[in-house]
Amino acid sequence: MNNKIRAIIFDMDGVLIEAKDWHYEALNKSLGLFGLEITPHEHLTVYDGLPTKYKLMMFSREKGLSKLLHDFINEMKQQYTMDMVHKFCRPMFHHEYALSTLKQEGYKLAVASNSIKDSVEVMLDKAKLLCYLDFFISNQDVNEVKPDPEMYNLSIYKMGLIPEECLIVEDNENGVRAAKASGAHVLEVRTVYDVTYDNIKNKIYEIENAQGGSHD
Repeated sequence: MNNKIRAIIFDMDGVLIEAKDWHYEALNKSLGLFGLEITPHEHLTVYDGLPTKYKLMMFSREKGLSKLLHDFINEMKQQYTMDMVHKFCRPMFHHEYALSTLKQEGYKLAVASNSIKDSVEVMLDKAKLLCYLDFFISNQDVNEVKPDPEMYNLSIYKMGLIPEECLIVEDNENGVRAAKASGAHVLEVRTVYDVTYDNIKNKIYEIENAQGGSHD
């Protein structure tokens, strides 16, 4: 069966927003109040892309962090993150160009992020990307976060499409696992600078040509 790509669903951190370092620094600043820390290597290889509450659960299992501290550390982490978002988050022209052009061409656009709703909304607004999206999904909209595919399944359902009509843009292992499990096509990127109009359209052409489809 041949299906044209009709929607692009983006992860946020590390895809549309260069926020990985902000999350790392904010979490370490919060953990540092109790003499704890996550190394850069751990952050990239173990915790990358996971919600803070999941990171803290893992930290308790592996390093003995008291679960009684989770709510406080999580609250402080979110505050520190938002401080950095307001200080550093800025529009990136190639993202604005990509999303505005794709929107004009008729593609449905959404974001599915393991971050909390407030963080997603503020970051996308400050990056001037929120206006191009049909909707966004946060970790508060689902029961299971990535690497579970629930938020991608929900996004596809909300668009009224089937997985084969969707392209997901992801950058980390947990996100890629979720994207592939949804049955959608996946464009893997390494940095926010790889998320360009040309790269997205080239992937769409590749997908549609491979299945004998056509494109406008």
